[in-house]
Amino acid sequence: MFGKKGLRPASIQTLIGDGARIEGNLHFDSGCHIDGVVNGNVLGKKDESAFLSVSEYGRVQGDVEVPRLALSGTVEGNVIVTDRAEFGPTAKVVGDVYYNLIEIAAGAEINGKLIHQTNTSPKKVAVKQPQSASSEAALKPELEGAG
Repeated sequence: MFGKKGLRPASIQTLIGDGARIEGNLHFDSGCHIDGVVNGNVLGKKDESAFLSVSEYGRVQGDVEVPRLALSGTVEGNVIVTDRAEFGPTAKVVGDVYYNLIEIAAGAEINGKLIHQTNTSPKKVAVKQPQSASSEAALKPELEGAG
Protein backbone atom coordinates (compact mmCIF):
# COMPACT_ATOMS: atom_id res chain seq x y z
CA MET A 1 0.00 0.00 0.00
CA PHE A 2 2.04 3.00 1.15
CA GLY A 3 4.31 1.58 3.85
CA LYS A 4 6.80 -1.25 3.95
CA LYS A 5 6.62 -3.67 1.04
CA GLY A 6 6.66 -6.71 3.36
CA LEU A 7 3.07 -6.13 4.56
CA ARG A 8 1.26 -7.76 1.64
CA PRO A 9 0.96 -11.56 1.37
CA ALA A 10 2.36 -13.48 -1.59
CA SER A 11 -1.18 -14.22 -2.82
CA ILE A 12 -4.77 -13.20 -2.22
CA GLN A 13 -6.80 -16.37 -1.74
CA THR A 14 -10.15 -14.73 -0.94
CA LEU A 15 -11.59 -11.98 -3.13
CA ILE A 16 -14.90 -10.17 -2.66
CA GLY A 17 -15.27 -8.43 -6.00
CA ASP A 18 -16.84 -5.10 -6.86
CA GLY A 19 -20.61 -5.52 -6.91
CA ALA A 20 -20.53 -8.59 -4.64
CA ARG A 21 -22.30 -8.53 -1.27
CA ILE A 22 -21.74 -11.00 1.57
CA GLU A 23 -24.48 -11.32 4.21
CA GLY A 24 -22.94 -12.89 7.32
CA ASN A 25 -19.52 -13.29 8.89
CA LEU A 26 -16.45 -13.84 6.71
CA HIS A 27 -13.65 -16.05 8.08
CA PHE A 28 -10.44 -16.34 6.06
CA ASP A 29 -6.84 -17.59 6.09
CA SER A 30 -3.87 -15.97 4.33
CA GLY A 31 -4.82 -13.02 2.10
CA CYS A 32 -8.27 -11.48 1.61
CA HIS A 33 -9.19 -8.46 -0.53
CA ILE A 34 -12.57 -6.71 -0.42
CA ASP A 35 -13.85 -4.53 -3.28
CA GLY A 36 -17.52 -5.22 -2.52
CA VAL A 37 -19.62 -5.16 0.67
CA VAL A 38 -19.53 -7.48 3.68
CA ASN A 39 -22.52 -7.10 5.98
CA GLY A 40 -21.08 -8.99 8.95
CA ASN A 41 -17.85 -9.43 10.86
CA VAL A 42 -14.56 -10.13 9.05
CA LEU A 43 -12.23 -12.44 10.96
CA GLY A 44 -8.75 -13.44 9.86
CA LYS A 45 -6.84 -16.48 11.09
CA LYS A 46 -4.98 -15.68 14.30
CA ASP A 47 -1.48 -16.40 12.92
CA GLU A 48 0.50 -13.60 11.30
CA SER A 49 -0.07 -14.84 7.74
CA ALA A 50 -3.63 -13.45 7.67
CA PHE A 51 -3.85 -10.13 5.83
CA LEU A 52 -6.92 -8.08 4.90
CA SER A 53 -6.99 -5.31 2.32
CA VAL A 54 -10.09 -3.22 1.67
CA SER A 55 -10.07 -1.05 -1.46
CA GLU A 56 -11.45 2.47 -1.52
CA TYR A 57 -14.70 0.98 -2.90
CA GLY A 58 -14.87 -1.80 -0.31
CA ARG A 59 -17.12 -1.65 2.76
CA VAL A 60 -17.44 -3.74 5.90
CA GLN A 61 -20.59 -3.29 8.01
CA GLY A 62 -19.40 -5.13 11.11
CA ASP A 63 -16.31 -5.66 13.22
CA VAL A 64 -12.91 -6.55 11.75
CA GLU A 65 -10.38 -8.71 13.62
CA VAL A 66 -7.13 -9.48 11.76
CA PRO A 67 -3.38 -9.60 12.35
CA ARG A 68 -2.59 -7.22 9.44
CA LEU A 69 -4.77 -4.65 7.67
CA ALA A 70 -4.47 -2.23 4.75
CA LEU A 71 -7.63 -0.13 4.68
CA SER A 72 -8.58 2.32 1.95
CA GLY A 73 -12.36 1.77 2.17
CA THR A 74 -14.93 1.95 4.98
CA VAL A 75 -15.48 -0.09 8.14
CA GLU A 76 -18.61 0.54 10.19
CA GLY A 77 -17.62 -1.30 13.36
CA ASN A 78 -14.66 -1.86 15.65
CA VAL A 79 -11.28 -2.74 14.14
CA ILE A 80 -8.88 -5.04 16.02
CA VAL A 81 -5.44 -5.44 14.45
CA THR A 82 -2.95 -7.54 16.41
CA ASP A 83 0.12 -6.79 14.27
CA ARG A 84 0.11 -3.85 11.83
CA ALA A 85 -2.60 -1.52 10.51
CA GLU A 86 -2.27 0.87 7.58
CA PHE A 87 -4.99 3.42 6.86
CA GLY A 88 -4.82 5.02 3.41
CA PRO A 89 -5.98 8.54 2.53
CA THR A 90 -9.51 7.34 1.66
CA ALA A 91 -9.93 5.07 4.73
CA LYS A 92 -12.90 5.62 7.02
CA VAL A 93 -13.67 3.85 10.31
CA VAL A 94 -16.82 4.44 12.34
CA GLY A 95 -15.83 2.62 15.52
CA ASP A 96 -12.87 2.05 17.81
CA VAL A 97 -9.47 0.90 16.52
CA TYR A 98 -7.37 -1.48 18.64
CA TYR A 99 -3.85 -1.74 17.25
CA ASN A 100 -0.23 -2.74 17.91
CA LEU A 101 1.47 -0.77 15.10
CA ILE A 102 -0.41 1.82 13.05
CA GLU A 103 0.20 4.04 10.03
CA ILE A 104 -2.38 6.69 9.15
CA ALA A 105 -2.19 8.71 5.92
CA ALA A 106 -3.37 12.30 5.68
CA GLY A 107 -7.06 12.24 4.80
CA ALA A 108 -7.93 9.04 6.67
CA GLU A 109 -10.95 9.39 8.96
CA ILE A 110 -11.38 7.52 12.25
CA ASN A 111 -14.57 8.27 14.17
CA GLY A 112 -13.84 6.44 17.39
CA LYS A 113 -11.04 5.77 19.85
CA LEU A 114 -7.50 4.68 19.02
CA ILE A 115 -6.45 2.10 21.63
CA HIS A 116 -2.90 0.77 21.64
CA GLN A 117 -2.41 -2.87 22.58
CA THR A 118 0.83 -4.78 22.42
CA ASN A 119 0.95 -8.39 21.26
CA THR A 120 1.36 -9.42 24.91
CA SER A 121 -1.59 -7.35 26.19
CA PRO A 122 -4.74 -9.27 27.04
CA LYS A 123 -7.49 -8.75 24.53
CA LYS A 124 -9.84 -6.10 25.90
CA VAL A 125 -12.55 -6.23 23.29
CA ALA A 126 -14.69 -9.01 21.87
CA VAL A 127 -16.27 -9.04 18.46
CA LYS A 128 -19.96 -8.30 18.93
CA GLN A 129 -22.59 -10.74 17.76
CA PRO A 130 -25.69 -9.14 16.23
CA GLN A 131 -28.79 -9.23 18.45
CA SER A 132 -32.14 -10.15 17.06
CA ALA A 133 -35.00 -7.65 17.24
CA SER A 134 -36.91 -9.96 19.62
CA SER A 135 -34.07 -10.05 22.18
CA GLU A 136 -33.77 -6.24 22.03
CA ALA A 137 -37.53 -5.88 22.58
CA ALA A 138 -37.38 -8.27 25.54
CA LEU A 139 -34.66 -6.16 27.20
CA LYS A 140 -36.31 -2.79 26.59
CA PRO A 141 -39.03 -2.98 29.31
CA GLU A 142 -36.43 -4.16 31.82
CA LEU A 143 -34.19 -1.19 31.05
CA GLU A 144 -37.03 1.34 31.21
CA GLY A 145 -38.06 0.14 34.68
CA ALA A 146 -34.47 0.44 36.00
CA GLY A 147 -34.42 4.27 35.80
